[in-house]
Amino acid sequence: MPFLPLLTLTLATFAIGTTEFVIAGLLPEISASLDVSIPTAGLLVTGYALGVAIGGPILAISTNRLPRKRALLLLMAIFVIGHVLCAIAPTYALLMVARVITSFCHGAFFGIGSVVAASMVPADRRASAVALMWSGIAASNILGVPAGAALGYALGWRSTFWAVTIIGIMATTAIAVWLPDTGRVGRTRLASEFKVLARPQVLLALALSVLICAGTFSVFTYIAPLLIETTGIEPKALPLYLLLFGIGGVIGMQVGGRFADRNLMVSIIGVFAGLVV
Repeated sequence: MPFLPLLTLTLATFAIGTTEFVIAGLLPEISASLDVSIPTAGLLVTGYALGVAIGGPILAISTNRLPRKRALLLLMAIFVIGHVLCAIAPTYALLMVARVITSFCHGAFFGIGSVVAASMVPADRRASAVALMWSGIAASNILGVPAGAALGYALGWRSTFWAVTIIGIMATTAIAVWLPDTGRVGRTRLASEFKVLARPQVLLALALSVLICAGTFSVFTYIAPLLIETTGIEPKALPLYLLLFGIGGVIGMQVGGRFADRNLMVSIIGVFAGLVV
């Protein structure tokens, strides 16, 4: 299995995963620096999510005539530019715009990157290749988010965005140098993509995903002010709690996957019951 090309994709997913979740650990710092309330600062998470949900698929379809490698490089260029804008944004409004620009890379990169990862290996190794690429998300939860929060509290929240910018540049360079050209993305039309929403099973899966994410991230988004103001922990201890959350998420994915293989519906019900508790 071509580990070096796959690791370039893993590094990119690490950067993307870090920027998606690190904002939760920086809310108090951003709120104080830009003179906005904690709930208003939390809308930066909403803006990013909307950019992923709306802009990501449109951008993926818009780049379907480009070679896959070139499409990935374009997406990472948007990622890097967005982070530079985040790091220098003088106002809350401009930071929101920068976050939305950054988010456009997210969904499209994971879609195209997964196809590229699978195309570089034999058929019997495709799942492992895609899993290696997606392991960057697990690494971002365990390493990137706690480290980003620690850096933000030590040197200011802008330093975190500069650090992710550097990682993004490294990932872009690695993709340009080591990722082979695997052809073009298959052509598709926006209307045909949305036809799948007519299937009840797809709508049910989307509804379950929305409910699970809402139940989890409505709390995790404000985990920093909750822990600092409600439980009274020291701000410098926050990265430890973010680390524990990341480890728990990785363990949950592994355990949940094993249970789902045995009984999918019971596992889904169990996940919801756990969230309620």
